[in-house]
Amino acid sequence: MLGRKGDTCVLIKSKDDESAFLKELELRAAGTGPSAKQAASELRIRKAGLKGEAESAYLIDFHFERSPNWAVIHDLRLEHRGRTAQIDHLLINRWLDIYVLESKHFNAGLKITQDGEFLRWDDYRKTYTGMASPLEQNERHIAVLQDVTQTLEWPQRLGLRIAPTFHSLILIAPTARIDRAKRFDSSRVIKADQLKKQIDKSFETENAFLGLLKVTAKIVSGETVAAVARQLVALHRPLQRHRERESAPATTRPSANGRIEPTFAATATPVAAAIIQPPRPPPPMPAPSVPGPPPLPAATQETGVVCKACGKRAGTILYGKSYYFKCDACEGNTAIRFTCQPGHKPRLRKDGSAFYRECADCGSSRLYHRNRT
Repeated sequence: MLGRKGDTCVLIKSKDDESAFLKELELRAAGTGPSAKQAASELRIRKAGLKGEAESAYLIDFHFERSPNWAVIHDLRLEHRGRTAQIDHLLINRWLDIYVLESKHFNAGLKITQDGEFLRWDDYRKTYTGMASPLEQNERHIAVLQDVTQTLEWPQRLGLRIAPTFHSLILIAPTARIDRAKRFDSSRVIKADQLKKQIDKSFETENAFLGLLKVTAKIVSGETVAAVARQLVALHRPLQRHRERESAPATTRPSANGRIEPTFAATATPVAAAIIQPPRPPPPMPAPSVPGPPPLPAATQETGVVCKACGKRAGTILYGKSYYFKCDACEGNTAIRFTCQPGHKPRLRKDGSAFYRECADCGSSRLYHRNRT
């Protein structure tokens, strides 16, 4: 049991149950049309992400969930001053070291260039494709988390708040291949089964003086660590995904990890259901509500290519060295380029005479243009 004096089993929160949302995606994907294709794409991406998170959670719990020195939180979503952080896993120890862990699942492998660009292997196209940097995503998570901790009842020593230390690690499936560039420090990208060894190594590298200073100046009780973790869990704001009716409109909002989060009009998932026997957590602080950006165009709306020379939309998408638009009015050629969230790599997908603008990083897909047949 958590919170009993002398008992420091500190798995504070498990992953939220997403079975209802996955079932809804399966039903939508079984339909027809662009909305079904979008649901199928989102379902595929979400299942892969859940698989990676579950693998990492198992290894984290195996080593840390019953340790007297650690508090463990899975799936923590924080909203603060208009920013959102979706944290896969959080570890807090008695020295107030806070490890922010981002899980990534890759079917084939990952490549990190010397400039720090992350590429994933696309087995269908037999090439590497770009993706958002998980290191940068995690830095945004930490920025939000740092601000949130300033609002909590925090451990003090001699009347001063004990400063936490934040650590960023990216967890990759143990079976995945990682190609690393020698001139870029990718030491924070590790296999999930190497996590405990990585944390133990960070303690071993501290010299004796700094280690003694850390123990005497920062160490707190296991009960204090659990209390801090429960305050964070009380601020958990689950993503609203369950719709009240089939026609409920979807909107989007940006999160600190750079993804576009779909939100639906619905009843909130009770926060308490995700907490494992919390002993009287403090009341949650109100999170400011900031409206997200306008919704993406519907999948059936053709808002795509425009001729750069004459501004007309009538024409045909052709392929040379890459896809381009040939205008019927002036016969000019226009290169096709997309923009999305920072670090995202949207692409054009052809399906018969239809062309779709898709981004795997945020799970978006919409009809971009349709050639005349």
